[in-house]
Amino acid sequence: MKNKILSVALMAVAAICIICVPFAANNGDNDIPVVQPDVTQTTTVTTVPEDDISVADTSEVTGTTVSESDTTISGTAAETTSEDEKTTTAADGKTTTAANSKTTTAKKTTTTTKKVTTAAPTAAPKPAPTTKATTKKPQTQAPKPAPAPKPESGTPVANHGQLSVKGANIVDKNGKVYQIRGMSTHGIMWEDFSNILSKDSLKVLRDDWGCNTIRIAMYTEEWGGYTTGSDFARQAKEKVNMGVANATDLGMYVIIDWHILHDNNPQTHQKEAIAFFTEMSQKYANYNNVLYEICNEPNGGASWNGNVKPYADAVIPVIRKYDSDAIIICGTPTWSQDIHEAANNRLSDKNTVYALHFYANTHTQWLRDRVQQCYNSGLPILVSEFGTCDASGNGGFNAGETQNWFTMLDKLNIGYLNWSACGKSETASAFKSGTNLSAIQSGTGQLTESGKIVREHLRKRAGLQ
Repeated sequence: MKNKILSVALMAVAAICIICVPFAANNGDNDIPVVQPDVTQTTTVTTVPEDDISVADTSEVTGTTVSESDTTISGTAAETTSEDEKTTTAADGKTTTAANSKTTTAKKTTTTTKKVTTAAPTAAPKPAPTTKATTKKPQTQAPKPAPAPKPESGTPVANHGQLSVKGANIVDKNGKVYQIRGMSTHGIMWEDFSNILSKDSLKVLRDDWGCNTIRIAMYTEEWGGYTTGSDFARQAKEKVNMGVANATDLGMYVIIDWHILHDNNPQTHQKEAIAFFTEMSQKYANYNNVLYEICNEPNGGASWNGNVKPYADAVIPVIRKYDSDAIIICGTPTWSQDIHEAANNRLSDKNTVYALHFYANTHTQWLRDRVQQCYNSGLPILVSEFGTCDASGNGGFNAGETQNWFTMLDKLNIGYLNWSACGKSETASAFKSGTNLSAIQSGTGQLTESGKIVREHLRKRAGLQ
């Protein structure tokens, strides 16, 4: 009996175990409380140098706010290059193309890793970047103005004599750096523009303005220009000779400018140029104040290697045959803005400077940067023409940009001549329309806004105020 009771008890215990075990095995995560961790986000940040352009983060990260100052580049930004090109067409046919410096966005990559959770999102702390991204480029610091020279007694030529090129600068007879400063005429064959070459007017430019140089602009192909007929050629030479004689009497330097413009390529009238400079260099071989500008503004696709340099290589030896000492000025492509082309393939003549022309409202920091780079490479530069306005010569008067140019050029002791000493009704003219150019007056009563700012600065540089 006891054995039966024991057997029944054992069987009951076994049955209970069989029934309970499956229930214990099925009790899983759904019934056991789980402690959820705080939501975190791990972001790998690629920092960007300050001169790069930032691209906004496009990652979709739940619960994360990125402040503007800490914005980082996300994904891969395609490398892009932009080049703004400005073209200005002048009233006299002059067109200027100003190619802005290129901006490149480098490829940057950022990887974002997320942790997924069902809990309420909590923003993860952002890692502190070592270099903060920025959308601003560093500003180019303007050079400090060069100290103004002290006023001199005596004439410019008497004090400084024969000029020559040394390194990237012009120097005087004593080997001291010398800065050419003055005015350019307008086309001497038109209306009364040549009247500014009278001795009385040149004396005012020398004594009241502080000019040490006058540039005589003799157009070549325009109506009345040197190449448009024998009578015009004769008249042009007479006016050039008058200007040289009066400037010489006053002890001023004078530039004889073969002013190509609509002819585009200096090779178009190379034969006439050779004949002209043969005559001029023979006549002025013993003058220590005459400089020769052999091509004003090559343009219209004329290149340095293909057109301008071969032209210069043909004309310069003609001048050197008679005048071994005079400085020669050679224009550069794109209206004398592409001086960097000349810097890469210079002329063999060591007493030649390369022309740079600017108009302050059109040609801004990008061209000043080019000048600085070429000067640093040792290229001797002369700004044989500049304006305070648009490249057309009319409109866009810009005193601030003009002063920026003065500051840089004075610091480097690069010379400059303003366009223009005439009374034409346009912004670039220094004198009001109707002014008697043969007898200009001291002071500012006859001057335009352009004339006033140029005169004031020239006076400062000459130590007159």
